[in-house]
Amino acid sequence: MKNPTSFSFTSEVERHFHQISGIETITTKIPYVCVDNFPKLGLITALRFLEWVAENPKGVISLPTGKTPEFFIKWTQFMLDNWDNPKGREIREKHGLKIAEKPVLKDLQFVQIDEFYPISSKQKNSFYHYVMNYYIKGFGLNPDNALLINCDEIPLADGKHFSEVFPDSTVDISLRYRESKTRQEELQQKSIFMIDNWCCSYEEKIRQKGGIGFFLGGLGPDGHIAFNTRGSDIYSTTRLTQTNFETQAVAAGDLGGIEVSKNRLVITIGLETITWKPDATAIIIAAGEAKAKVVKDALENTINNLYPATVLSKLRNGRFYITEGAASQLTDSLNRFFKEGPWTHEKNELAVIGLCKKLEKYGHRLVPDDLKQGTYTSLIPDLGDKTVDSVCESIEKKIYKGMKEEENQVFLHTGPHHDDIMLGILPFITNHIRVPSNEFHFTVFTSGFTAVTNKFVIEILEETKDFLDKGQIQMTDFPDFFEQGYKFKNDKDVYHYLTKVAAGDHKQRRRGVCHRVVRALVEIYKIKSKEHLRDVINEVLTILRNSYDGEKNPPKIQRLKGMIREFEEELVWAHYGTQVKNVHHSRLGFYQGDIFTEQPEQERDVAPILKMLKEINPTVVSLTFDPEGSGPDTHYKVLQALAEAIRLWSEEKDLSELRIWGYRNVWYRFNPAEANIIYPVSLEAMAAMNDSFTSCYVSQVDASFPSYAHDGKFSELAQKIWVDQLQELQLLLGKNYFYQNKHPRIRASHGLLFMKEMTVEEFLSSARELKKSMEGMIE
Repeated sequence: MKNPTSFSFTSEVERHFHQISGIETITTKIPYVCVDNFPKLGLITALRFLEWVAENPKGVISLPTGKTPEFFIKWTQFMLDNWDNPKGREIREKHGLKIAEKPVLKDLQFVQIDEFYPISSKQKNSFYHYVMNYYIKGFGLNPDNALLINCDEIPLADGKHFSEVFPDSTVDISLRYRESKTRQEELQQKSIFMIDNWCCSYEEKIRQKGGIGFFLGGLGPDGHIAFNTRGSDIYSTTRLTQTNFETQAVAAGDLGGIEVSKNRLVITIGLETITWKPDATAIIIAAGEAKAKVVKDALENTINNLYPATVLSKLRNGRFYITEGAASQLTDSLNRFFKEGPWTHEKNELAVIGLCKKLEKYGHRLVPDDLKQGTYTSLIPDLGDKTVDSVCESIEKKIYKGMKEEENQVFLHTGPHHDDIMLGILPFITNHIRVPSNEFHFTVFTSGFTAVTNKFVIEILEETKDFLDKGQIQMTDFPDFFEQGYKFKNDKDVYHYLTKVAAGDHKQRRRGVCHRVVRALVEIYKIKSKEHLRDVINEVLTILRNSYDGEKNPPKIQRLKGMIREFEEELVWAHYGTQVKNVHHSRLGFYQGDIFTEQPEQERDVAPILKMLKEINPTVVSLTFDPEGSGPDTHYKVLQALAEAIRLWSEEKDLSELRIWGYRNVWYRFNPAEANIIYPVSLEAMAAMNDSFTSCYVSQVDASFPSYAHDGKFSELAQKIWVDQLQELQLLLGKNYFYQNKHPRIRASHGLLFMKEMTVEEFLSSARELKKSMEGMIE
């Protein structure tokens, strides 16, 4: 293909977004366009899609499912609904969509990218249902022109349904290669070959249509596109196949847990399917620093089965649309960072630390020639003997800032989900929480019910019934319990539970959870007697047992799950003496368990946060800092709502002394130069976090919804990140800096925690651009 260094975009939309990005040189194997954040990624994708449709009104399109295309779908619908009004015209003119007539989508031919197998098309978490809802109906496409993957209709041996052939939904594809040993295995083997034949037919139908003309996809954590995971044949076609752990971890949220997704196969179009049409427009979208490495691998490598998206380099219209965070590890991005704009000490830090890593050399062993020959250290002004020392000194100042004693402060620690605060900054919090003059408050903005599996609730309700039958939930015998009593003694529940943790009494710990579950049930279902309580428990059990994995629960069960998570959060902070009244449960209304989380609203979501800020009057507010909108979608939506509440508060009160502590956790992390607070984490602190996570987050210890980066508990992954961060700075400072340090806390450190302290103005400036990029849809 044409040398990307001198690449010229032919699309007016791409040309516009490329121009405003300020990027002059592209040296990657596949051209890319860089935007500020996730919502803007949806805007460029929607405009490019409509631009393509105007030229190809009967073209073949293949669009993604899941959360990735949220803003693509919203912006496409917004533009179609507002094509001729002033707002729509303004956006078209501003962003290079130079087509006069509104595109007509009804004659497009849709090709479904992939699907879990087996899964009923009637399930709302099937990709078939998603496609029918958001694309066929949402975009007004003709279903007769679509190629869809409906598992219920794929023919199997003896005309049977997949529920008969694969009754436990497990497909053993080793039957392709081995002898069947039972009548059921014989049936399954024949069916697998029939599915393989159906996949070949699906591929042929795509080619009969002329191939896919417009492909849009996301980029998985292992670099997969569609379900073509790392190692897939670059000439692969539509097939039934297995997935890897990273893919299963991401799919766990759709399917109701890793226990389900690890045993589910997929039908996916292949890499050759995507690139078969030479003039196809194929776009991959990726957001956030967590995707930076896989983006770099895909864009800077020649075609390689380890990096499936490299196949897009075959296509002259292959593109990546990425956010600045996703682009951050590209050689282009690093060159721009170091070579453009004024030189800063942050650049010194990144250049020297980067050189240590590249050469695998301790900072004190770097010689002048190393610095002069380094790609970026050679750019440091006044490069000399003191360069490395100055970087070491600035990093050390950050460490000592992290160890600073805090007194007479009012802390409000916030998190989007339960366990976010703990996983982000627990050791840092414990450094201050034992100081009597400090006041502590914790709030989780969402109810977190999606992280609790049906299996867990079924088990805990069965145990609750058992304790009731044995008369071991005595509070239900008190005469006023069902009227008023259930509201009281929450602190006693917490204390009782933690006492049993200390005693090592697992059964009584479970009894403590059951106590809180009973209180929650009475509140939610307005229960008036023990008999009514048993009836409600049986009703909930019936609903859950008849639900498919990943099905959206009814509102009352959502609330029950959320209240279980809230109890877990109370347990964590009670470890350090925090009373239940200081653990606030915001339950913001935008979080409703839908595939696309709603946008925060002023009255429903911002007003309660503002009220809480005024009542607590904090001097320090901590938050998950995701200004690019790249982590789980609730992260940046919570950031939006919190930023707006702080902005409104600043109109009423002087907040110049308010400090904002931005933290990151298992989803993404700061680099050492971004952070201005570094806190040493000891083995004792790591053990305390692991122990409290295991003891308190009882619904999470099985890791049903793990990170793709670790097959296990989130607390283990947080510890791994802290250790990695220590090792990064050990390379700069030397190991002896730590084990021979005069400060005992530094000597005891075996991990490091990175944070960013900001003023209110600094924080709000980072959040404004995100809001601005979305206001076209939400005004």
